Amino acid sequence: MFDNLSGRLSDAARQLSGRGRLTETNIKDTLRQVRLALLEADVALPVVKGFIDRIRDRALGEEVGKSLTPGQALVKIIHAELVRILGSESAPLDFRAQPPVVILMAGLQGSGKTTTAAKLAKRLIDVEKKKVMLVSVDVHRPAAILQLQTLAAEVGAVHCRSDATERPTAIVDRALDEARRSHVDVLIVDTAGRLHIDEKMMQEVIEVHNAARPHDTLFVVDSMAGQDAVNSATAFNQSLPLTGVVLTKTDGDAKGGVALSVREVTGKPIRFMGVGEKVDALEAFHPDRMASRILGMGDVLTLVEEIEQKVSKEQTEKLAKKLKKGRGFDLGDLRDQLEQMLNMGGLASMLEKLPLPGNVNPAALQDSANEAKIRRQIAIINSMTPSERRFPKTINGSRKKRIAGGAGQQIQDVNRLLKQHMQMEKMMKKVSKGGMKKFMRGMPGGGLPPGMR
Repeated sequence: MFDNLSGRLSDAARQLSGRGRLTETNIKDTLRQVRLALLEADVALPVVKGFIDRIRDRALGEEVGKSLTPGQALVKIIHAELVRILGSESAPLDFRAQPPVVILMAGLQGSGKTTTAAKLAKRLIDVEKKKVMLVSVDVHRPAAILQLQTLAAEVGAVHCRSDATERPTAIVDRALDEARRSHVDVLIVDTAGRLHIDEKMMQEVIEVHNAARPHDTLFVVDSMAGQDAVNSATAFNQSLPLTGVVLTKTDGDAKGGVALSVREVTGKPIRFMGVGEKVDALEAFHPDRMASRILGMGDVLTLVEEIEQKVSKEQTEKLAKKLKKGRGFDLGDLRDQLEQMLNMGGLASMLEKLPLPGNVNPAALQDSANEAKIRRQIAIINSMTPSERRFPKTINGSRKKRIAGGAGQQIQDVNRLLKQHMQMEKMMKKVSKGGMKKFMRGMPGGGLPPGMR
């Protein structure tokens, strides 16, 4: 997300190198480039105009500090305005209400409401430690009801049954009653959508809203919908008392203009963003962190939070103790590291959140660090005997042939994995002996794990 915008904004700021201060003359062309970058990213025209005007007003005549170049000073101003337009502060859900706290999901068909309802349920169960119930009132699509039932079982939420023959308001009344009797903390209501805004749909969702009396009404919007997303956000905001926005499919959106437009148009905070298809691929939205990500500064805080939530502390401590005692980094350890990388969304996902040099493109690593490749590597290790994992040097030609056949791979794939393990084993020895500085110096390709360049 924001790949194109990040590059264009960085290029625009670099045009000011060598200037003594920011003036109307030397920022005119730069602001023109920023305007074009925003428009190409599908940011709504009124939002672009206000954004550029505010940057110009703040930048004109501003003295450049001794520690800043004019380009850095402009980036600082752009960052502050991006934070403002994205909402200034994060807006977590508030559960200080009589349970069950009702959350209503609204939006167009295809925006990802049902999947997002399940993702939100999982997040509330895992992070907030809440007991969650899911219910669908989409009586127009029986498949949606079945989908939510399946997802509820997958994420560990309670499911309230519903039927296409029932009235949506009757389903809500029964769900509220069941939630109270089951001592549920949060009830998430998945509403019906249409392919476009129409009066019948809006009337139905208003009736459901009145029956549910939700604590939060979240508008779910497809981040790849462009200007259509802005139009639908405006229509829903006029009909419902929205309390927040959820952006979906952000992993497939290289532009990111919807994130900048919807917040400004509706005035409602962006609460969450969907970053993948898995049920745990939902991130809390932090305006300051997102502004840093847009400007290529990374998002280390979110990465740290993901590591705390998804990486096994027990496994990490076990490996650290093992290395400290001088025992080698074997193929079983490599498999553990690959599995934890999968939980984090792969190497490319992690690199998106790190401040990388301008010549390193995280997206370019997707092919070499994608999920399919990692799974193939894990399959090769699983095809080995425990003894072979512990003592890789015993793997000769005939063993390689057997391992490759068992994993459905080629012998060359086994060779590449063994070479990757050998290089990582050397690095792990440096970590145990001399710390992270030696580890980073030993990494080929400027700090990337071997085999992932």
